Amino acid sequence: MLMLLQSRGRMSAPALAQALEVSVRTVLRDVDELSAAGVPIWGDRGRNGGFQLKPGWSTQLTGLTEPEAQALSLAGLPSAATELGLGTAATSARLKMIAALPPEWREQASTVASRLHVDPVDWYRSAESPQALREVADAVWRNLCIRIRYESWRGVSTREVEPLGLVLKAGAWYLVARPIDKKNDKKEALTFRLLNILSVSATAKKFKRPASFDLAQHRVASTQRFEANLYRYQAHIIASPRAQTWLANGRVKSVALPARDQTENTPEGWVHVILPIESIEQGVRQLLGFGAQVQVIEPTELRSLFLQELANIKSIYEKNR
Repeated sequence: MLMLLQSRGRMSAPALAQALEVSVRTVLRDVDELSAAGVPIWGDRGRNGGFQLKPGWSTQLTGLTEPEAQALSLAGLPSAATELGLGTAATSARLKMIAALPPEWREQASTVASRLHVDPVDWYRSAESPQALREVADAVWRNLCIRIRYESWRGVSTREVEPLGLVLKAGAWYLVARPIDKKNDKKEALTFRLLNILSVSATAKKFKRPASFDLAQHRVASTQRFEANLYRYQAHIIASPRAQTWLANGRVKSVALPARDQTENTPEGWVHVILPIESIEQGVRQLLGFGAQVQVIEPTELRSLFLQELANIKSIYEKNR
């Protein structure tokens, strides 16, 4: 009951009874016992009444410290917790959480922990450890504005931002933040790669986090917009069975055309595939890695540049025989 009131605020007796799967009479009795034990809980009558705890009061039943509470959501990501400086806190939080479970559940929790490991880094990639990570994370936890020196494809710029959240994607850390211009106007939240942050300086200025901002929803929407703007072209290729396996193993976004769209001269086992690409140059660079396991059909510019690169490669090796 204390956990419910602490996390949800005011709740009516029927709502508490439903959440705890007990009777309203049991709720009222437990409220009396908590009050007698010195817990600052009281109730208001009426249509909008209910029970609530004194503002600012919290139970210490869990025994969690502030760093442990921050690290609790990272208990399954030990590498991320360590990078954020919360590795030890994550371990102790997990132990306290297991200790608080009923005896019959402790073994189950320990079994899951020993048999499930989450590795956020993709194959053949190294994890990023940005120097500014802990400083930026501290500003995120404390709602503090920061001034960053950031290097993008446009060049290096300095800007003041409101750090709203951190994102770990495939081993790379990103900061989601609202830039503040010289007129103190706040812009739409943008995504900054932490590895490109050259320096960070904290300010003493606090900001109010937007109540309607949802980090997960923002990330999904921004990713969809980014990919829509990124993949401006489509490559039509014919892929061998081996290339089809490479596409599947690499989780490359592609669409195989139906059998009715295959041409008569398509080699047996090969399939026509539509592949999104960023640009003609990037498409050629990507498809060259497939060697003789793909045939480029369209667009014409892609096919021409692909053949030109093949000729250049052949010329280099002929000169160095």
